[in-house]
Amino acid sequence: MRASSAKRRVAAKRTKKAAPPERKAAALATARQEDRSKPKGATEPLANQFANVMTWLGSPWPAAIAVSAGGDSVALMFLLADWAAREVRSAPIVLTVDHGLRPDSHKDAEHVRKLARSAGLEAHVLVWKGAKPSADIEAEARAARYRLMGAWCAEKGAAALYLAHTMEDQAETFLLRLSRGSGLDGLSGMRSVAPLPLAEFSGVKLARPLLGIRRDELRTFLKNRGETWREDPMNADPRFARSRLRAEWPALEKLGLTIPRVADAANHLARAREALEESTDSVLQRAVRMRSQEAVLDPLRLKMQPREIGLRVLATVLSQVSGEPYRPRFDSLERLFDSVVAGNLGGGATLHGCKIGPAPVRDQVFGSATLTISREPTREAKEPSARAARRR
Repeated sequence: MRASSAKRRVAAKRTKKAAPPERKAAALATARQEDRSKPKGATEPLANQFANVMTWLGSPWPAAIAVSAGGDSVALMFLLADWAAREVRSAPIVLTVDHGLRPDSHKDAEHVRKLARSAGLEAHVLVWKGAKPSADIEAEARAARYRLMGAWCAEKGAAALYLAHTMEDQAETFLLRLSRGSGLDGLSGMRSVAPLPLAEFSGVKLARPLLGIRRDELRTFLKNRGETWREDPMNADPRFARSRLRAEWPALEKLGLTIPRVADAANHLARAREALEESTDSVLQRAVRMRSQEAVLDPLRLKMQPREIGLRVLATVLSQVSGEPYRPRFDSLERLFDSVVAGNLGGGATLHGCKIGPAPVRDQVFGSATLTISREPTREAKEPSARAARRR
């Protein structure tokens, strides 16, 4: 036994000496980054929580960060930069958008550039040019940010754009969508990882690692580091529904509608949405054959499904064929679904930029009842709008 133990010790020494060069390089890189990657002040608990979330998300990389100069996104910038240094990842790139909605909006962009420089990060200011909307400003500004940042990420090869949505944002989104009568998908809230909601940039992921973290925690993190941020006055502008909701949180909490409880409700519904999506994908594989700008559908198999699954299958096919990043209106979708499963389409119907009708004999892969769904000849895929971005 002593001899075998000695052999194991010798083998261990040889293994240690034979460490691959890349491992040594990684160790040296970690050592060089030690000072920068070590959070300043009493920030370790939040840094550790953030690291756990990044592991759970799958850490899509290379990365860009959307930074607005506000406390949430500035905190995300430092958290992500510290995490990348510890994990020996390439440094994330900071992106900020000058919307031009306020005379001093350029000052926010310059503040972001200065903060990024202090963290050793590269920063780019993207400018929203052209006429600005007089209505639906929040949604239009969001759509503009997605277009500008999505284009930059796609061009530069960034796999993900990291966003600083917090637990408060998730709870607010739930209540705002509830007030508009949203269904399960809308009330499920924002996804932790999702495709960027513009068809031409759908290869870029949106990552939201702060959905389980409160705003106060992020500001405490920044204060402990001695960092500064700028609050956007539009966040308190009563013209915007989200701002009005924020002003009412104290009253809502007295009724038991606390931010964590509302965010939890969104999370519960998100799990239900995931289950429905899995069932929908299973039916899509059996009941649909996708082709270039066209699909063939088995209406009999659709009829056999629970109504919710059938509606989701039909909506998915229509969106994929039309190229639209959002679903058709629900009332129109229901009418079409009822006609499809009842077999009374007649010569066909149109919805969501698609033509739906009986398949020619050569395409009847599901029998004589097979339907063809194709893009309308004169229809071009619309440029994604604020409405499309808002539904994500």
